[in-house]
Amino acid sequence: MAIEVGKKAPAFTLEDANGERVSLSDYAGKDLILYFYPRDDTPGCTKEACGFRDLWKKIQARGAVVVGVSPDKPASHGNFAAKYKLPFPLLCDPNKEMMARYEAFGEKTMYGKKTQGVIRSTVWIGPDGRVKKHWKRVANAEAHPEAVFQALTGEADE
Repeated sequence: MAIEVGKKAPAFTLEDANGERVSLSDYAGKDLILYFYPRDDTPGCTKEACGFRDLWKKIQARGAVVVGVSPDKPASHGNFAAKYKLPFPLLCDPNKEMMARYEAFGEKTMYGKKTQGVIRSTVWIGPDGRVKKHWKRVANAEAHPEAVFQALTGEADE
């Protein structure tokens, strides 16, 4: 199932850093910024997470919430969130099944070599559960949160 603007986002249920189960349906009626990243506490992933953290209040003011997803375990997510004071949930997808459904895991090229791995990407899911925007392959992790915020405010046309 491809992620397509206007189509229903695939349902999911994953554990957060506290072992609580979190589902797409928990965010019904809200704009959900669901971002996928390779690994906790690595340079690009930290810049991206801190960017969403720094825009958190502005994003909330727009009626949206941010949720990060990576293959890391709950303890890693807990340490990462505590270290950088991340105010949003980080979900664990160790088998990468949900990531695959969201086109956030698959073939990618690193240093000129094709590999299988996490594809840094973001899906904006509207209050009705439909995809509003899909950033398929995020090239600049540090600038990406601002681009998402600009899309939320209607000031971007990327």
